[in-house]
Amino acid sequence: MASVGPSAASTQPALPSGPAVFKTIPYAFILPEILCGTWVWILVAATSVSLPLLQGWVMYVSLTSCLISLLLLLSYLLGFHRNSENWKVLDSLYHGATAILYMSAAVLQANATITSEFSSSTPLNYQLNSAASFFAFLTTFLYILHAFSIYYQ
Repeated sequence: MASVGPSAASTQPALPSGPAVFKTIPYAFILPEILCGTWVWILVAATSVSLPLLQGWVMYVSLTSCLISLLLLLSYLLGFHRNSENWKVLDSLYHGATAILYMSAAVLQANATITSEFSSSTPLNYQLNSAASFFAFLTTFLYILHAFSIYYQ
């Protein structure tokens, strides 16, 4: 006689809690997303912002997504999810939407980098903008990886 009960629900992989978050894909991407996004924000803030509308959007996206990702990481570390499937949906929607926003920010930062190459500012500005563009695209890639890898669990 087949048993029906908790064993049927255990076929779904459990959401990680505590230090297991850092060992489980896609949740292990959260810390690199935060670190790379922080570098974007720091590098853009270190430049003399020549295009405030463009780079303001880059700073808004990077800072907001860093803070929300940090809250999400803390909620996983502290086990607020209580192994609910709704958290997978929330995580996937957040990382998918953030990937789109970060792609727009990365493109705008690349535009600011190209503009700073031909301006009369110091070469340091161009180098900082180039590094910010690199980290913006890297962060975008991490958010895309996170969003899609939830589906393949």
